[in-house]
Amino acid sequence: MEDEKIVKLKEELESSLDLVKTSNDLVTLKAKYLGKTGIVTELTKNMKDLSQEEKVSVGKYASAARNLCNELFDKKNNELEQELLNKKLEKETIDITLPGNKLKRGSLHPFNKMVMEIEDLFVSMGYDVADGPELETDEYCFQRLNIPLGHPVRDTQDSFYINDEYLLRTQTSSVQARVMEANTEKTPIRIICPGKTYRRDDDATHSHQFGQVEGLVIDKGITMADLKGTLEIMAKKMLGEKTKVRFRPSFFPFTEPSVEVDVSCFKCNGKGCSLCKNTGWIELLGAGMVHPNVLKANGYDPEKYNGFAFGMGIDRLAMMKYGITDIRYMYTDDIRFLKQFDREEY
Repeated sequence: MEDEKIVKLKEELESSLDLVKTSNDLVTLKAKYLGKTGIVTELTKNMKDLSQEEKVSVGKYASAARNLCNELFDKKNNELEQELLNKKLEKETIDITLPGNKLKRGSLHPFNKMVMEIEDLFVSMGYDVADGPELETDEYCFQRLNIPLGHPVRDTQDSFYINDEYLLRTQTSSVQARVMEANTEKTPIRIICPGKTYRRDDDATHSHQFGQVEGLVIDKGITMADLKGTLEIMAKKMLGEKTKVRFRPSFFPFTEPSVEVDVSCFKCNGKGCSLCKNTGWIELLGAGMVHPNVLKANGYDPEKYNGFAFGMGIDRLAMMKYGITDIRYMYTDDIRFLKQFDREEY
């Protein structure tokens, strides 16, 4: 008897569900059967007035009816959701032939690009890349480089002292001193030392923090011709094959003889302009033959060994290569400045 009722209920409910088109219609129909006053709920409303045998029969039928209703309602609900999803997908169809949005990519900072280019060049020439502490002692920063007490570069107005012994290094030449001292076998040295240095400067062409790369070659029979050839190769590789190099006599405590090295102005090609102050030349770096006192201070016999050293600003080289007019742009993290440098080269 209960089976016949269930079959009849199923036929009736399926017929009603065929007419349901929206989720609201389904909610209304579900309330009709399973709500507080629904058809199935009403089956057990008067259970207390029934006999034990009738309670068993009615309870069995009511439970089967509720399970059937839930099953059919869930099935219909899934059908409605799938239908809604299909309609949504039809409206939101993506045309995969359309071009996508261009992604903004980061780039290498011009300072890092210059360091990488310098390292690549000198490593290809047989140099090693050395490194050292930025917090340096007076001994390695000055004494081992033949810079006497009272020299202007040791003044607190020019250098950042932590105490009487320690300061932020004013040049990466201190790494040269450490490398020479550590080379106990006194074998030939060929190194560059790129890194950060610190001095009390701050204007369009100077910064209190700036990058510097030092070069050092120690061996037997090194001459100024070796220094000149090395710097000419470097200038042409970094600034273009048409770059000319000029050497002027100068003075540095750690080299003798010493020279200032200029390159032809990249803006006017040596003809003269406001950038080079109508001279056709721009100062690039200082260099010279390693002073005998520096060799002695770091354990080398100047009668057997000699060498050359040079130091140039990484920031200045980047300004010349990329046409940067103010060194302070290098440290502002301004996206308008940084986005000009893509990373395709590396």
